[in-house]
Parts: sequence; C-alpha cells; structure tokens
Amino acid sequence: MSIGAGYQSLTISRADGIAEVQLSRPELLNRFDDVLHRELTAALTELAADVEVRAVVLSSTGKYFSSGGDTAMMLAANRDAQVRLAMLDDGRRLFHALGDFPKPLVIALAGDTYGLGATVVLLGDAVVTAPEVKIADTHVRMALVAGDGGAIVWPLNMPFARAKRHLLTGDPLTGADAHQLGVVSDLVDTRDEVRPAALALAVRMAELPPLAVQLTKRALNKFLMSRANEVLDLSFALESTSLASDDLREAVDAFGEKRAGKWTGN
Repeated sequence: MSIGAGYQSLTISRADGIAEVQLSRPELLNRFDDVLHRELTAALTELAADVEVRAVVLSSTGKYFSSGGDTAMMLAANRDAQVRLAMLDDGRRLFHALGDFPKPLVIALAGDTYGLGATVVLLGDAVVTAPEVKIADTHVRMALVAGDGGAIVWPLNMPFARAKRHLLTGDPLTGADAHQLGVVSDLVDTRDEVRPAALALAVRMAELPPLAVQLTKRALNKFLMSRANEVLDLSFALESTSLASDDLREAVDAFGEKRAGKWTGN
C-alpha cells in the first residue's frame, strides 16, 4: 500500500517535509474499527520510514475526531475468542506504532474524541485544540477496561488523581480544562483555527535539524514505552476479559436504546 493511496479510512498528503494524515470517514464518526486500526498502523509505519517526512499532523474530518470503538466489532469479539484476540493484537500494534513513532506527531483536535480516539490523541507529541472540544475515555461506560492505552496515557499526561477520576467515570475533559492541566499543549480560540495552528507547529519542528529532533523523539519514546510496558500487557488482558462479559452486551444494547444499563457484574 503506497502512502496516500488505497486507504478506506484515511487521507494522506505530503508537502515540504510535512505529512498530514486525516481520519476521513465522518459518516462513521471516524470510529476505530478493524479497518482504521490496521490502516493507521500501516500509515505510521510507512511515514516513519520515509526520509523525506520530518513531521506528521494527525487530523480529522467531520464533527468528531473519533467516536471511539465500533460496537459491532465489540459484539463480534464478545462472541468469538479468535476475533477478540485479533482485535487486541491490532490494538497492541497500533499502540506501538504510535508510541515508537520516531518523528514529531502533532494532533489537530478540532472534534470531540472518545475511547481509543482519546488514547491516540494523548500519544501525540503536541496537541492543538479549542476550548469546547471534549476528550473522554468512555471504556467503563461500555463495560470495558480502558486497556488499549487509556490506563497508561491518562496518568502520564495529568495528575494521577485526575486521571483516575476521569477513567473511572468516563467523564470528559474540555479542551480548556485539558490545557489548564497540561494535557494538551496548544489552545486556540475556535475549532477552525486548530488545523492551521497544528500545521504551523509541525512546520516549525520540521525546520529544525532533523537528526537532533528525531533522536530526541527516540529518547522520549524510550521513556514512554518503558512506562507503558509496566502496564500494557496486563491492561490488554483485562480488557479481553471485559470484552467477553455479559455486561458488554448489555452496554451495547443500552447505548443503542438510549437507556441506563442493568449490570450483573458477569
């Protein structure tokens, strides 16, 4: 698959050392189904190897940066252990592609993001957003463990007490709150200003000596992945357990029917 061609869920463009990767299925709320899992991993792998690319901007189209996981995929994983294992393996590969990415990765967060989408955002090197944009890890509301990175990146990006507060409730942070906490690096006034500001920041990074920037990024990656490896395998295993639960099926039904769930703890 060549960069910029053949993708279903992404649009990729390159100019002057900057690559922009856009989540481009607004009709599906840029959900993280198996297609986006695999394509984003593939795109990051290819961009990492492209010596002409010195910085990457990850943006989106539509109202949502990402609505998070795909409920149909969750139900398929609930029914079938092999589907569950494949889903978790895709998640591990995506986390490593982001966590080991050797070049600056700037997130243009102009739309709300949930679940795995929030994890992807918090794995960026800089995040540009607007005051009213919402960031939430809603795994627990869907009867799932925040195992595909949430239990790692939220505590790394904010005080531990606040990370626990939001992971255990699924309550969102606004862009303004996230900026005050230091969770996002850059705050602009409106959603329309987010993408231009993110591109400008990526240009600044790309104009610096590339060897210095990329080796600094590798050192930062080492710190991130050393902390991630303390938790990642366990958190994915625990998420696998929750994916197989009766409560997961009830959460999907309740979400679709817009009602409160009836939980059994099984």
